Amino acid sequence: MLMGRESERRQIERLVASARIGHGGVLALTGEPGVGKTALLRQAAENATGMTVLWAAGSEPEREIPFGALHQVLRPALDRVDEIPAPQAQALSVALALRPGTAGDRFAVGAATLSLLCRFAEERPVAVLLDDLHLFDRPSADALAFAARRLVADPIVLLATTRDADPGLPALPLSGIDLAAAGELVSSRTNGTVSPDHIARLHTATAGNPLALIELAAHRLGHVSPETPLPVSATLAGEFAAQARSLSEAGRAALTVASVAGNDLRVAAGACGLLDIHVDALAEAENAELLQITDDRVEFRHPLIRAAVYGDATPQRRRAIHRAVADTFGPRDPDRHAWHLAEATLGPDARVADLLVQAAVRAHGRSAHEVAAAAYERAARLSPDVERHGELCVAAAESAWLAGTTSRAIALLDEAGRDDALELRGAIAARTGSLTEARDLSRAAARRTSNADEGVVLLADAVNACFYLGDTTTGVSLAQEIEQLLDRVTTPRARGLGQMAAGCARILANRGGAGQIRTAVDLLAASGLPHADRNRLSWLMIGPMFLRDASSGAELRRIVGEVRAEAAVGTLPSLLFHVARDEATTNQWVRAEATYDEAARLARETGQETDLAMSLAGLAWLRARLGDEEQCRGLVAEALPICRTRDIHIGRVWSLFALGELELGLGNARKALAQLEELAALLNELQLTDPDLSPAPELTDALVRLGRHEDAHEIARRYRNEATAKGQPWAMARAERAIGMLSTDIDEHFEASLEFHARTLDDFETARTRLAYGARLRRARRRVDARPHLHAALETFENLRAVRWADLAAIELGATGETIQRRAPGETLTPQELQVSLLLAEGKTTREVAAALFLSPKTIEYHLRKVYTKLGISSRAELAARLP
Repeated sequence: MLMGRESERRQIERLVASARIGHGGVLALTGEPGVGKTALLRQAAENATGMTVLWAAGSEPEREIPFGALHQVLRPALDRVDEIPAPQAQALSVALALRPGTAGDRFAVGAATLSLLCRFAEERPVAVLLDDLHLFDRPSADALAFAARRLVADPIVLLATTRDADPGLPALPLSGIDLAAAGELVSSRTNGTVSPDHIARLHTATAGNPLALIELAAHRLGHVSPETPLPVSATLAGEFAAQARSLSEAGRAALTVASVAGNDLRVAAGACGLLDIHVDALAEAENAELLQITDDRVEFRHPLIRAAVYGDATPQRRRAIHRAVADTFGPRDPDRHAWHLAEATLGPDARVADLLVQAAVRAHGRSAHEVAAAAYERAARLSPDVERHGELCVAAAESAWLAGTTSRAIALLDEAGRDDALELRGAIAARTGSLTEARDLSRAAARRTSNADEGVVLLADAVNACFYLGDTTTGVSLAQEIEQLLDRVTTPRARGLGQMAAGCARILANRGGAGQIRTAVDLLAASGLPHADRNRLSWLMIGPMFLRDASSGAELRRIVGEVRAEAAVGTLPSLLFHVARDEATTNQWVRAEATYDEAARLARETGQETDLAMSLAGLAWLRARLGDEEQCRGLVAEALPICRTRDIHIGRVWSLFALGELELGLGNARKALAQLEELAALLNELQLTDPDLSPAPELTDALVRLGRHEDAHEIARRYRNEATAKGQPWAMARAERAIGMLSTDIDEHFEASLEFHARTLDDFETARTRLAYGARLRRARRRVDARPHLHAALETFENLRAVRWADLAAIELGATGETIQRRAPGETLTPQELQVSLLLAEGKTTREVAAALFLSPKTIEYHLRKVYTKLGISSRAELAARLP
């Protein structure tokens, strides 16, 4: 019976009750050992009447077994695995060693875990109870946390006990119980023989820790200061060790074997047999309430008991037991066999190192990268060969990087002491560290290889870092190196990436490059890149993003649309950011808003700060054009510190552009001018001369509004020269508009601008040109000629929901004498609701949308109900008609 904890019990009972009626809930119970976390979890299991309970408990001996804990949780649901999306079913089945194949990245297993739990809960509400989550193997913990963060509208409650809360999970910290509950607990265990004063001292010394109160109730505490909390873990470990020493020699020996063997009684019995120990002696430990034996399983009453017993044995004794346990597992369980042999080995041993390497390979194949890293690292420690030690440290570092433990990966690379892991160091730096370092490391790695294809791909990675850095000087130099290697390249993938990278570098410096990108677009479309190199999928969107015309990139967009649903979650932030940027430069603003939001959300979850900063800056620019002042400024405030810290200068450019466009749309010409001039100074400092990044047309607009026509004319003239040198329609359209705002020959330049716009997909820029054209015509007293352009501008701005620009167009149109009937603003949907709505409107099923967004079908239905309510509709046909 639980004593105290009334508020905690009520909170858990509310979560369980909500899950019964279809509202998902998650809670992590955190606190020190013995504080009562497991007791609350067991109480929750008793309260989960009418629900299916999935229980798993972590244990130290099982932490290096990939997906062992996840298998515990999902075992009752595994007969339904083929009812979830096929790629997820494959990923999960491979991870759990149910079928051969490749699991994909670690997030794919998390998505599959969510899908299977939700499918299982369609028949009956589910309670997932996870005890000692901190002792789970890391791949299992990651998969379950991924699923937990997405439980919204499913009849599932997930409760976990752990030492420290996962940052993404709501936590309920547990401290000690109060004095009254402590007195009740101690009295129940001592038949009321303990005095109130002693209970008070116990309560002070243990800080109310229930397990400590129980274990120490019968002991004197004269040596403990009443003002000093007892170091519970150390003291309890000593108490447990003392209890174990009170057993007979045979009982202690069997108990020590059990502390090593794990929960399987058969393994403990086998190891005892090899050591001439009678396993029946475990009954003594059971009678002493140190452990419990049920259904061929050995369960220690508390993890500290196992730790205390293990720690009390001599090192020599522990190694002997590990060897016996390893021999008991034998070939039937090669991973456990290898790990226990490693613990039994003193000094280098090539054979055991090889067994650990094999275990690492198996773990890697199941996307259990944390376990693979540990196995490679331990193999390195056991390897007698110095060269082999370095190789294994590099392998461990790669697995640690894939597992998301960056600092560990870097430490392992440092230990390896090798200079042939530059590509890995560069990849780590590009996503989480210094982009300058990433650029230099990729370049150095390219120069070390004699394979031209590898060299070109690595140089392309260096160019990609230069893009984020805004480093045109190095970028052009890298382009020249790539061009010198292209004659020796043999694969379309390397040739396509090389041409794309060289073209991008040259465009950023306004030294040509468009022809190279067009060549690359065709090469990459036929290169098989989506299947051969999932880590570089974003290159497929770079061509359309740089060219910005209506005739290039359609095939690449189609390919990306197909592979996007299959892409690993870890590679999605970069891909989605590029997709969103492409959508934001067409009329697909609704999609762009949702895609940017998804990219940012996944970038946060996967720790990819470069893509997070770029997604925030890109979304800020879009929000500026939408006229959403608060959101725009908030996004810039979050993006700029990341950009400054990590030298993501292109993100700084986009952020400043967003603020300038925001002020321009709000009608604050003077504030817009200040922001845009700051942006121009930054571009000049970085020597970024690509006309597509230049704010010259916006500066011209601001200066014209302020009556500074001479300054505006100089900027517009210079920009037109730069755009002409580039020769791309998007830049030329903006250049002709800027000249048209100042020229006495109004029609010539604006009509030229509209002809260029017709060769692009950017409706917003076209509408701005029509607005500027109509305004010039009205001021020239050509009101009738002005109206068609202003009507078209107003319609486009309203379609895009660019409300501030629509206001400006309406004002100009009203000044021509036209009576205007403005469109009523629609209900605002959240980015998640937008994403769900768009995919459903395309004709995808609820389950297909759930799989694409890594959510459950019921969560999709939950969002759809909210959308229907907001829009006042009741069908998907109406939804498709209402979306812009």
